[in-house]
Amino acid sequence: MTATSNAVELLYSDDTLLLLNKPAGLLAVPGRGEDKQDCLSSRTQSQFPDALVVHRLDMATSGLMLFARSAEMQRQLSYLFRERLVEKRYVALVQGQLAADGEINLPIAADWPNRPLRKIDHATGKHSLTRYRLLAYDPASDTSHVELQPVTGRTHQLRIHMASSGHPILGDALYGSGLNSAGRLLLHASELAFVHPQTGVALQFSSSPPF
Repeated sequence: MTATSNAVELLYSDDTLLLLNKPAGLLAVPGRGEDKQDCLSSRTQSQFPDALVVHRLDMATSGLMLFARSAEMQRQLSYLFRERLVEKRYVALVQGQLAADGEINLPIAADWPNRPLRKIDHATGKHSLTRYRLLAYDPASDTSHVELQPVTGRTHQLRIHMASSGHPILGDALYGSGLNSAGRLLLHASELAFVHPQTGVALQFSSSPPF
């Protein structure tokens, strides 16, 4: 299905769930105000009226987003996400050269005076763990192509963890410089894997990053 400004790509559908490829710059769900009603969920529901949101991506992030087609499936898929039974992987372009692989284990809390920002807070923050793997390094631009695996699912987790490590994601207007030639946050939800709650079949989906 398509829209006037952003094409939305349906990657998979069955009687119980849908998988779509969200473009960067499109809200996952409606925001506050008339100017923030266009979003992936409303576009999806225009074609699939039974579609229900299971999880979200930041507006600036592109990639895989799952929808349920009944309240019961929404409950079951939400349980999988909550219990960390969904394997999620992202691809990002970050500043500097990372080690070949590693992890970032830093607690994240809301930064209330500076909402919607989050911050690293060892006193009140929630346990947050990100694993990363270096895919390629470009010395000419001093940037690293990395695969990121959020073990936990905190708001802005990948963005703040990479910034806190000294390697902000390119194009991040909240935690980095916000400047890059692509004009967007270079973060893409590239893989989802889980066992279908009703059929018991192991499902694995992938989406190549557009950068």
